[in-house]
Amino acid sequence: MAPLIYSALIISLGLGTTMTFASTHWYLAWMGIEINTLAIIPLMAQNHIPRAIEATTKYFFVQATASATLLFAGISNAFLTGQWDITYTPYTLTSTLITLALAMKIGLAPLHSWMPEVMQGLNLLTGLILSTWQKLAPLYLIYQIQPNNPNIFIALGLMSIIVGGWGGFNQVQLRKILAYSSIAHLGWMILILSFSPPLALLTIIIYILMTFSLFSSFMLTRTTHINSLSTTWAKIPILTISTPLILLSLGGLPPLTGFMPKWMILQELTKQSLCPLATMAALSSLFSLYFYLRLSYAMTLTMPPNNPAGTLPWRLNPQHNTLPLALTTTSTICLLPMTPAIMSLMPF
Repeated sequence: MAPLIYSALIISLGLGTTMTFASTHWYLAWMGIEINTLAIIPLMAQNHIPRAIEATTKYFFVQATASATLLFAGISNAFLTGQWDITYTPYTLTSTLITLALAMKIGLAPLHSWMPEVMQGLNLLTGLILSTWQKLAPLYLIYQIQPNNPNIFIALGLMSIIVGGWGGFNQVQLRKILAYSSIAHLGWMILILSFSPPLALLTIIIYILMTFSLFSSFMLTRTTHINSLSTTWAKIPILTISTPLILLSLGGLPPLTGFMPKWMILQELTKQSLCPLATMAALSSLFSLYFYLRLSYAMTLTMPPNNPAGTLPWRLNPQHNTLPLALTTTSTICLLPMTPAIMSLMPF
């Protein structure tokens, strides 16, 4: 892809999300999401291989369905209330339709089935954009509507945590595992959104940090299959240490950064007298922890293959800028001691 076209598409991605963030009108917010969708489609199809084209087609149809539903719900809300204000959705039917349309856009269970298949057909960089940046605008709109009855958020969140963990079992393709990981983490965000929006924001920020670190590690080693993880030591030996720690942080194990949002979410749910819900969420997250441990085991404890003949890979100069990876990996591993300072800064 030509650099000028690539730059225009990246700028359009940023423009669409910014337009949605700045909107108080349903039609402008919908336009921002559509700009976002239309900008990422050429990035998905840039490899010109059948799997990428198939993934792009699936993504287009799903996003078109969700966008049509969102526009219909917004028009219905404007017809019933007489105004296009995003924050004013007093009718249960329209707010439920909007929530489900946005849930389909970001891949929340039970509207998640497109996400693993689409991720499998993309390269890692486009998959990173799909897993992080493309979630921001719909999550912002979900935060804005917030129906009076939080049961729909609780149901979507709990189902996403269960499906995201259960679906990662027996997967060998890393992009599918990352897709199910994204679904599970979105479940934690939606679960707490109606009770503590600042905590949901903290969860999103930490999720983006961890996901960026993991995708960057896999891009650096060009790894897309679980069997390829055992050769990481021969390419970049330091990643054999850092990547398992990133995976365990995604799983929410202390003393890593990923433990912070889950710990605080469970604490908030307990304060809201929702102990059974907190228990179910904590037990369901064990499914996700299993496949993170499986990846860590495949990376560190399996027998490495024989050295290939020729120049050893670690003696070559790296061709990628590793500073962002170093910064985000440090944040992914070491931020847990900063929890008291973060809690004092955010209005929980």
